[in-house]
Amino acid sequence: MALLSAAALTAGGHAALAAGDHGGGHGHGEKQADRGHGTGEHGHASRPDIGHAGDPSELDRTVDVIMLDNRFEPEKLSIQEGQTVRFVVTNKGNLVHEFNIATAAMHSAHQEEMMEMMQKGVLGADTIHHDRMGEHGMRHDHANSILLEPGESGEVVWTFDTDAELEFACNVPGHYESGMKGPIRLHQ
Repeated sequence: MALLSAAALTAGGHAALAAGDHGGGHGHGEKQADRGHGTGEHGHASRPDIGHAGDPSELDRTVDVIMLDNRFEPEKLSIQEGQTVRFVVTNKGNLVHEFNIATAAMHSAHQEEMMEMMQKGVLGADTIHHDRMGEHGMRHDHANSILLEPGESGEVVWTFDTDAELEFACNVPGHYESGMKGPIRLHQ
């Protein structure tokens, strides 16, 4: 699947998953598009409202992103509209963290799903239970996001063909609220 090819690096013995589809099994009865998940179909690489999965062979630039407890370095991003950017993301914190590109409304919807993952034991404070990722219909495999355990690294390749107001954020429960987010300024 193209979504996984945009992401999977390995560090610390676990495959790093790029993305955030928790599609199905959450019992919310809403279309994914209504909850900020693009087209409503699970696993789509295209999210027309926020951009789409980038082609790694057509990169315009690479940005290193460090995730700490609970902040990002850099704190904000400036990107030219239309650029394809490779984000090399490293979790240097002691907790599981996520790098997710979305609108504020999409982050809010995703936080509910991340809470459910914690409640169902798919996520621990410092552990991703990959063996449970498919239980309850939960996955984390959209191209706009990557979820990493402490010490792991991974990549997100994204094309910013949008003028939406975007943020990068960690939606692990409590992290967004504690300030683990930053603006993505798009310019022409």
